Amino acid sequence: MLKCASVYTCEIDDAATAFEEISAQLDEKIVLLKNSVGILMCHPEFVASGVVKHICEKLPFDLAGITTAAQAVNEKADDLILTIFVMTADDVCFKTGVTGGLEENLDDPIKTAVDEVNTGMSKPPSLAIIFSPLIFKYSGDLFVSAVQKSIPNVPIFGAIATDDTLTFDLTETIYKGENSKTTMPFILCYGNINPRFVVGTFPEDKIMPNKGEITKSNGAIVSEINNINAYKYFQNIGILENGSTLTEILNLVPFELYQEKRADYDGIPVIRGIASFTEDGAAIFRGDVDEGSTFTLLISDADNVLLATRQKIEQLNDLSDVNGALLFSCIGRRMMTIRSNPLMELETVRNTIQAGIPFSMGYASGEISPTRVKNGIPTNRFHNYSLVILVV
Repeated sequence: MLKCASVYTCEIDDAATAFEEISAQLDEKIVLLKNSVGILMCHPEFVASGVVKHICEKLPFDLAGITTAAQAVNEKADDLILTIFVMTADDVCFKTGVTGGLEENLDDPIKTAVDEVNTGMSKPPSLAIIFSPLIFKYSGDLFVSAVQKSIPNVPIFGAIATDDTLTFDLTETIYKGENSKTTMPFILCYGNINPRFVVGTFPEDKIMPNKGEITKSNGAIVSEINNINAYKYFQNIGILENGSTLTEILNLVPFELYQEKRADYDGIPVIRGIASFTEDGAAIFRGDVDEGSTFTLLISDADNVLLATRQKIEQLNDLSDVNGALLFSCIGRRMMTIRSNPLMELETVRNTIQAGIPFSMGYASGEISPTRVKNGIPTNRFHNYSLVILVV
């Protein structure tokens, strides 16, 4: 049987004290079984100070994860915090790995690393958890696609690393105490694990009436909407005025995307945001936008973020046989609530989740989760502006 625990430390300067706090909480909360693994998230300062490396060297199981902007566990939500979500079991095997550098391409290094870790296993993994670096030239969909090539029909859950700076210069992935801006750590879980997934975006009654069709696109680059230039389209519907900058107008406008032309479309939309425009007026979205898809704009504010978060945590609470939960929320959702309270969404989770469910939550530059698993086949998707929850 799988057991979980979430532990934390806010000690940035003294690595020995930080480890003592983590170790004491583990002793109090959980007895480690035959196989164990930890998902580590932290503010970048914990990497710079050496705390991450020290804890990873001292704990008796592998740790993989990302830097993030703020986090929560059952007891606390904070900006300057390191958290570890521990899974342990006798009948689940956890195998960890890390890719080589992904600066040049994703497919070859990811396939090589995943194939190496998966070699010799009699059955495919029941779950893959991936921690992607933030490399601006790649959309998150490409990470999902690359992993699926080695382990098809396996649920993939994870996040792209982030931080609390405006330029994301401190963003890194973490594997066994080593930090990197270009490698992808991952965990493959085999055996008696029952992953379930909850994806939250915004309340359904907050959809705006404007609807567009993607008439020309290539990956995440959309050249035409409704057969006109993308920038011109946003001008025509009143979103952009002449001379307006993207940061001022569109950076926090989410789009609900209906990918009807995909062969594996399951009827469930995903959220996309816009990163920038090219000189010729093409919109660069934060994830792939398939030609032929349609989209609507969403009303995004702090109240809508928190309402959707509560709804999805209540959905989690209604599930049976819950041993623990790992949550990633988009950094854009934090930006929508930061003026009111930068910890507002994290505290909403803490106050809503059922007592006794160990959880760990952090922010991401993009979220990865199936929208559903039907007849054992997952529809793995990359998300923007979403809250994704892995329930085990």
